[in-house]
Amino acid sequence: MLVYALFALLGRFHEIGVAVFLGLVVTAMLRPAVDLLARVLPRPVAVAVSLLMSIVLLLGVLALVGEAVAGERRVLQDEFVTGVERIERWLERPPFRLHPEALTDIQARIGQFLSDHRSTLVSTAISGGRRLVEVVTVIALALFCSVFFLHSGDRQWRWFCAQLPRAARARAALAGRTAWRTFTGYTHGIVLVAATNAILVGIALFLLGVPLAMPLALLEFFAAFVPLIGSPLALAVAAVVALAAKGPVVAAVVVALIVVIGQIEGHVLHPLVMSWAVRLHPVVVALAVIGGAIAAGVLGAVVAVPLVSVVWAVHQALRRARD
Repeated sequence: MLVYALFALLGRFHEIGVAVFLGLVVTAMLRPAVDLLARVLPRPVAVAVSLLMSIVLLLGVLALVGEAVAGERRVLQDEFVTGVERIERWLERPPFRLHPEALTDIQARIGQFLSDHRSTLVSTAISGGRRLVEVVTVIALALFCSVFFLHSGDRQWRWFCAQLPRAARARAALAGRTAWRTFTGYTHGIVLVAATNAILVGIALFLLGVPLAMPLALLEFFAAFVPLIGSPLALAVAAVVALAAKGPVVAAVVVALIVVIGQIEGHVLHPLVMSWAVRLHPVVVALAVIGGAIAAGVLGAVVAVPLVSVVWAVHQALRRARD
């Protein structure tokens, strides 16, 4: 019931929920670096240096990906046109035996649809502009929260515990320590799993000659934050690109890669990296992801597993303390 209430709250105030969640993620990732720098620098300076270095690193990665996309744009266009023709010829042969005029009719229908719904597409683009403003606002709020979490998060939590009745302060402090330890462990673990998946996918796509290997690897990195379903979806996009650019054989290899990466993630990475921080049965993880997606969309799918893990860890810690 508590988890559902939190999901519903996230769905109602999703901008604030995303900002606070991102702020906590940034805090979990940068807290060790800030603590290390704070030994030789004032803590406000350590926070500023850590955040600035992280922003520069992120912008550098995005610039590298953008340069890779721009460099492969002309080659990708030529390969995509050739790939579409190859797919059409493939569909015309057994077992599909699709009539050539059917494909031409589909292309004509798509062009007619775009022409008839031009105003709708324009309004959608304008709505996307408003979404961009919301994204920038959320990112700014997340950075604002992370600054204070990194600088004085411990003091803020102690102040909060001091406002509670005296009998509840010890339990609240224990719950807070357990929740933060679990969340930090999950964040470090999922980032390590996502980075490993992205490296494996990037190397495999590069060796196969699939265009846009680096952007697709970056997509795999972010998709891995949604357990169980994120990585297969990202690799499915890579398979479509491989089918259009390199043909069905390479696409089949990429599909096989989906199975291999899934096995490595499920049977090697998660047990080794995540078990010390998150102890949830795979069925619970699957139900949490689907339930979070139903309650709060993509945000719910991303937040589901760490939220359930934190609630379960706090419950276990409080029960042990009571016993």
